[in-house]
Amino acid sequence: MAQTPQQRQANMRFAKAQEKKMGKPEQIIKKQGPQKSPISKVWIILLGFVLCGGLIFELLKMFF
Repeated sequence: MAQTPQQRQANMRFAKAQEKKMGKPEQIIKKQGPQKSPISKVWIILLGFVLCGGLIFELLKMFF
């Protein structure tokens, strides 16, 4: 199947971008974005409450 002119242009652009990357270390090629935590802040707060909440309730029970 023959390439369409649009596909040929897209292939040429891709080849040109790949040619620019040749010979460069991988760190330069890949741009590092901000690292996202795998656990959301809500879950961390909930886990902290579960772990420390019992202690807080026991202290309140002792004083009141």
